Amino acid sequence: MAVPRWIPVAFGDVFPHGAFVLGVEAANDFEKSKAGVPDAQERDKETGELLWAVRVMDADPNARAGSAEVKVKIPAPVQPVPPEPLAGTALRPVEFDGLTVMPWVNRFGATPKQGLALRAKGMRPVRTGSGRAAA
Repeated sequence: MAVPRWIPVAFGDVFPHGAFVLGVEAANDFEKSKAGVPDAQERDKETGELLWAVRVMDADPNARAGSAEVKVKIPAPVQPVPPEPLAGTALRPVEFDGLTVMPWVNRFGATPKQGLALRAKGMRPVRTGSGRAAA
């Protein structure tokens, strides 16, 4: 059985209550940073494209403290532009196209950690009528 490195998932399965963009920044390549490389932005290992980290707030009201903010990385030649905020607010509802997850485990350190890395092909404003725009 060939298990893909990145597993496709539906946006609604990962963010059933919706999500809001908090910001977009260059994804930092920690190995390059430690080596003092001037361009320390992470690149997609398969395509070589620049990776951008979209900071996202999960709108799940039952999200555990400290886990409501996640990063979704998007490969793109230029920094992706987040959707416009809802009128009268700073909230930017978003949906991700081509969302994938990759489980990871870090056994180093005193306490092993595990989690899911998130990637997407792109982001867009929430479709009207999806029910999440009012979330």
